[in-house]
Amino acid sequence: MGKVFDEITPELRAWIGGQHVFFVASAPSARDGHINCSPKGLDAFRILGPRSVGYLDLTGSGAETIAHVRENGRLVFLFCSFSGPPKILRLHGTGEVVLPGSAEWEELRPLFPEIPGARAILRARITRISDSCGFGVPEYEFKEDRPTLIRWAEKKGEESLAEYRRQANAKSIDGRPAIDAK
Repeated sequence: MGKVFDEITPELRAWIGGQHVFFVASAPSARDGHINCSPKGLDAFRILGPRSVGYLDLTGSGAETIAHVRENGRLVFLFCSFSGPPKILRLHGTGEVVLPGSAEWEELRPLFPEIPGARAILRARITRISDSCGFGVPEYEFKEDRPTLIRWAEKKGEESLAEYRRQANAKSIDGRPAIDAK
């Protein structure tokens, strides 16, 4: 049976820290907008407090989560155990986008690894923490993080990444504002 927690306990913190992938889901306010669910990895997730989390958002092909969070703040993080005892954990909350150059960025950025292409930190206040069985999730063994995104960002360089964000990350697939790239 699933359980609802008052906060991210030390046990949950340790379990989250052992997961190599997480998913973040968001949706626009409009009924006809596209719901988004993105897999994330590269050690980009951090627990900031008992009911506060964040992740380092990297330049990629889209910016749906950023657009949705800017519009309505709603998101959910999902963690699945792919090895060891089965477990699913969901962290529902409201988020905000922290951009480079802000005081919040300067405060939070040192908590994350140095990864080229970092474009934002999504910080969330968690309003519901719940687990469920995960009995239907298959078992997999972690081999390694894929280096492809890091190599791509290193090859592009900061100037080309900024141009890429202006072209590919300025709006969501539904035309909602996402990255204000300079």
